[in-house]
Amino acid sequence: MDKTIKPIESIRGEIEVPGDKSISHRAVFLGGISRGKTEAHNFLEAEDCLHSVSAFRAMGIEISLKEKTIIINGAGLRGLKKPEKALYLGNSGTTMRILPGILAGQNFEATLTGDESLNKRPMARIVEPLSKMGVSISSRDARGLPPLVVKGGPVKPVEYDTKAASAQVKSCVLFAGLYPAGETVLREACQSRDHTERMLEFFGAQIKKEKLFTKVNGNQELNGRDFFIPGDISSAAFFMVAACMLEGSDITIREVGLNPTRMGLADVLESMGADIQIKRAKKAIEPYGDIRIRFAPLKGTTVEKEKIPLLIDEIPVLAVLAASAEGETCIKGAGELRVKETDRIFSISENLKRLGAEITSRGENLIIKGSGRRFRKSRLESFADHRTAMAMSVAALLADGECTIKNIDCVNTSFPGFFDMLGYLKKV
Repeated sequence: MDKTIKPIESIRGEIEVPGDKSISHRAVFLGGISRGKTEAHNFLEAEDCLHSVSAFRAMGIEISLKEKTIIINGAGLRGLKKPEKALYLGNSGTTMRILPGILAGQNFEATLTGDESLNKRPMARIVEPLSKMGVSISSRDARGLPPLVVKGGPVKPVEYDTKAASAQVKSCVLFAGLYPAGETVLREACQSRDHTERMLEFFGAQIKKEKLFTKVNGNQELNGRDFFIPGDISSAAFFMVAACMLEGSDITIREVGLNPTRMGLADVLESMGADIQIKRAKKAIEPYGDIRIRFAPLKGTTVEKEKIPLLIDEIPVLAVLAASAEGETCIKGAGELRVKETDRIFSISENLKRLGAEITSRGENLIIKGSGRRFRKSRLESFADHRTAMAMSVAALLADGECTIKNIDCVNTSFPGFFDMLGYLKKV
C-alpha cells in the first residue's frame, strides 16, 4: 500500500511507543529455554517478534499473548522439540542470527528460512563462530545465505573476537556458550547494545562484562522471570527527529528505554543543538524514563565510527534530520547499513536526493549537506524496509507539498501503529 503524507507545521503531545523490539525478542528466547514461567509486560506484537514466537511454539513451547503481555512456559536449556518443518522467520534478521546459538545445544536438526529479503542477507558472521564451537551449521553459499541448517549436539567453549560490533553475533555466541562446560569469552571490536548480557544475568546466568570482553559459564539452568519491557528508543527516534525539525514542536515520550548502549541518537542530537530533556525513572533490568524534545535550530555534526553500533537503526531518520539542519554532517563507518533489510545507504541516498537534499556516500561514510530549508515534494520509495518507510514519512512532514511513499506496509515489521501515533501528534 502507498501512503500520501501532507506537510505540517509542528507536532505536540505525549506518547508511549511500543515495547522494545530487541528486548521482546530476547524475552522469547530466554523464556523458552528457562525453567518455569516467564511473564513480560509491554511486549512488542509486531511481525518480527511474532516470528520468534511462532518459532518457539513450533519447538513445543507454550506461549500466550494478551493485552501486550506475553506468558512463556519454558522447557529448560535443552528442552526444545524438533520442529515438524522448516522454521519460517519472515524478515526477522534478529531471529535468524540469534536462534542458531540456542539450536546449537539441542538434540535435533532444524532448518531456518525467511522471506526473499532475509534469504539474501549474509549470515557468515554467525556461521564462523558457531563452527569454531563445534556446531554443525550450513548455508546456501560461502556468504552464509539462508536457509540455514543447524544440527544440535555437543558444543565447545570458545574465545572469539568479533570483526565488527554486532549485538546479534555476540548474542548468538553467548547463547551457544550456555551449553558446554567451561567459559566462553567474546571480545567485541567496539561496544554494541548489551540487552543480552543484562537479560542473561537477570535470568540467572553466570556472566561477566569487562569493557569489550564478555564471559559466560556454560552448563547452567536459567529460571523464568517477570519484568517490564520499556518503550523502544528506535521507534521513539522518528518522533524525536520530527520534533527537532518542525518549528513549534514539543513532545514527551513516556517510559522509553534509556539503555546507555542505545542512546547514540540522543547524544548526536545534543551535539547538533537539540533541546532535549531526559528524566530517568526507577531502574529495572533496563533503565527507562521520559524524553522531552522541543524544536531548536540545529547544525551539522560528525558521527564517529565508534558511535555507529549505538544508533545503527536510527541512521535513516538521522540522515533526514541532517539534511534539514544547517551545515554538513558526516556519518562515518556506516557500512553495516548495506546488509540490513535493504541497502540502507542506497535507500537513504536515493530518497534524500529525490527530496532535493545533497548527499554523497564514500565507502562506508555518508556526507550530507544540510540546507536548513523544507524538502521538495516527491514520490518516495520504502524499498520494503520499515525504517526507511518511517524515516521518509518524517521527511514528508517538512516537504513543500504532499509526498507519496510506496509500499508502507513494511512498517508492521516493528511498529504497526506508527501512522496512528503520528496522526495523534499532528492533531493535538
